[in-house]
Amino acid sequence: MSRVPSCHSPSAVGIRQQFLGGLLLLVPWASVVGGPVSDVSVSLSQVTLLIAFICVRSSVWYSYSAYSYFQVVTICNLIMILVFYLVHLFRLYRLLTCISWPLSELLHYLIGTLLLLIASIVAASKSYSQSGLVAGAIFGFVATFLCLASIWMSYKISCVTQSTDAAV
Repeated sequence: MSRVPSCHSPSAVGIRQQFLGGLLLLVPWASVVGGPVSDVSVSLSQVTLLIAFICVRSSVWYSYSAYSYFQVVTICNLIMILVFYLVHLFRLYRLLTCISWPLSELLHYLIGTLLLLIASIVAASKSYSQSGLVAGAIFGFVATFLCLASIWMSYKISCVTQSTDAAV
């Protein structure tokens, strides 16, 4: 019986084990916290945030402060998601060990998701039946849901990986 090397063995350097529904995946490009499932929800949340920003930007505004806040929140979330993606893509977390990357990513997603939910509620309440503003608010709610799904999948995969690594 061949044994799959653990993540901490020298033969598995750069490869991370992912368990999804009893299926073991060895993923060399998995991020520190998440994996392929959370990467899909992160990519989808980036696309929906961009669509929400474009919808609000191209519409006629009735409340300047509400929609400028919505734009700031969507752009800041896009930039921070891109920064964390690049950190994981180029494996900069190995060089910057003084930062707890899983904790900082979790805090970013929690705070960003809460701010996005507030911005979407404010944008929906101030839309005054303008189709572009309503679409922006709806895409904001969808991006909020996708960010929550990303947090959930990252935490779930991280817990499963830690508990199964201890048993190996």
